[in-house]
Amino acid sequence: MNYDVIVVGGGHAGIEAALASARMGKKTLMVSILAEQVGATSCNPAVGGLAKGHLVRELDALGGEMGLITDEAGIQFRILNAAKGPAVRGTRAQIDMDRYRIIARNIILTTPNLELIQEMVDDLLVEEGAVVGVRTNLLNEYKAERVILTTGTFLKGVVHIGETTQESGRFGEFAANKLSQSLLDADLRVGRLKTGTCPRVDSSTIDFSVMEEQAGDEVPTPFSFRTDRVSFGEEKKQLPCYIAYTNEETHTLIEGNFHRAPLFTGQIEGVGPRYCPSIEDKVNRFRDKERHHLFVEPQTFENTECYINGMSTSLPPDVQLEMVHSVRGMENAKIVRYGYAIEYDYVDPTELTHALETKKVKNLFLAGQINGTTGYEEAAAQGLMAGINAVLSIEGKEPFVLRRDEAYIGVLIDDLVTKGTKEPYRMFTSRAEYRLLLREESADIRLSGYGHDFGLIANETYVQTEKKREQIAEGMAIVNAHSYTPNKEFIAFLASIDEDRISDKITAQQIIARKSFTLDKLTQLFPEMEKFDAYIREQILIEAKYARYVEKQIEDIEKMKQNLHVKIPVGFDFETVKGLSKEIIEKFEKFNPPTLQAASQISGVTPAAIDILHIYIKMGQKKKNRK
Repeated sequence: MNYDVIVVGGGHAGIEAALASARMGKKTLMVSILAEQVGATSCNPAVGGLAKGHLVRELDALGGEMGLITDEAGIQFRILNAAKGPAVRGTRAQIDMDRYRIIARNIILTTPNLELIQEMVDDLLVEEGAVVGVRTNLLNEYKAERVILTTGTFLKGVVHIGETTQESGRFGEFAANKLSQSLLDADLRVGRLKTGTCPRVDSSTIDFSVMEEQAGDEVPTPFSFRTDRVSFGEEKKQLPCYIAYTNEETHTLIEGNFHRAPLFTGQIEGVGPRYCPSIEDKVNRFRDKERHHLFVEPQTFENTECYINGMSTSLPPDVQLEMVHSVRGMENAKIVRYGYAIEYDYVDPTELTHALETKKVKNLFLAGQINGTTGYEEAAAQGLMAGINAVLSIEGKEPFVLRRDEAYIGVLIDDLVTKGTKEPYRMFTSRAEYRLLLREESADIRLSGYGHDFGLIANETYVQTEKKREQIAEGMAIVNAHSYTPNKEFIAFLASIDEDRISDKITAQQIIARKSFTLDKLTQLFPEMEKFDAYIREQILIEAKYARYVEKQIEDIEKMKQNLHVKIPVGFDFETVKGLSKEIIEKFEKFNPPTLQAASQISGVTPAAIDILHIYIKMGQKKKNRK
């Protein structure tokens, strides 16, 4: 009963943490309340989306499993924001929830160095300020050098459906009611959050003919860089989703039952997610809206049950039934599972280092919803990083910390541990300052070197990634070697590909950067590009279109790195700096940082605040020099 690493919880964070630890050669134990629920997708039957797709791609590039499982269990694949720039696109897949769970559990059960046990952890075993193992509900004690908690919504979980409450981690599953006390005993700050889910409906009772069909992409794009794109596109069968709408009847019904809504009666105390509110919260906040979108999503390939995305609720069952019946196409729908809200304990993530280790208890790592996040993707990303860092810690090596300009994972963790969160945190592209550098399709080039070094990415895969890098570089060298003058021959060529003429000398990159310039035009301009496959040509086109913007972001990053060493004058009056919030001024005055580097590491201080402070320091120096 001695292990190198113990992972508590079998959700998406737990899976990635356990696999990373085991694959890096450590004897690992996963403790889960129900073995058959390892890999369960508790809420929506989908993976990815805007910014979340970036996390899955980065996870995959580092050697994580979520992308591969999604490709195998996926039943519809779409690129969101496909008409917009590549930096804000997001891959999203509907999944067969049953299949996803089975695949995940089988991987856990067949991975060398990894054991799974069905028990509930009640206590952390702590000696001299360091965790040394766990004690379960069966009074078994398991010892380990490192422990990773990935408890999801199970810590003192309480489910709300109307006026009724039930202690559950998920509906019908035991809550972990004792473990929170160990966290409190360790003097960790523990808070309360809330999330929820929507009704599930018998698909045979829905009239899809009156709804808007939403098909997957004609050529589906896999999540994993390790999935063969060609065979994937040829073999993958996809199911449609459907769009429905609430209406005035729905809103009136909900409004008339606010007095029975746990969200408004004070029954629920935890803070819920702002960006994904319950239907009753949406009606309350946006009463002027005539309707709200509902996405009717199949939960399995057989499509026997549908998830009504957009109708998250904790209203009583009778109200939920009337609410569903008020929607066109669902007048006769039968609810299989009622929606519910769930409250649970979480740990203030400012209690963590960037390695996701707690500052107050050595060798204890936290990942997933216990850190205040929501979403499968955010959880999985943290799980992988916690697993890697637990192993590196055992080996006495420096922690693996991704910078904000390296990965969305770096943004996610930096946001959590420096700023904290008072509501369930979700990733958005707007959170990343350098999103042109962090595009989905570049994740393997950016990160697979790390995954390879850790032994999580196979040599063959890494060689393919390096080949991709070299081919893109070769294509960009071709682009950068050419410029054109407005002679008759070239103007005629531009007209032949339906491009505007030029009047001055111009580089090939400037022409490619035009919004109208397509992949087909690239091969017409440079026939030698045909030696690359279509995927590589597309990457070259994207690189060329955004080359100047990327260069500017790289310059900004280098400038920021240099500027961080700037000293803050002794006695500097932070109150004189316009543009800083009162909260940040108070933090600067409290900690009195000697340099911009030190200032940037204070919890809650943003890069924008550092920029403003730097400007005022330079202004002060100029005034001093003039005197």
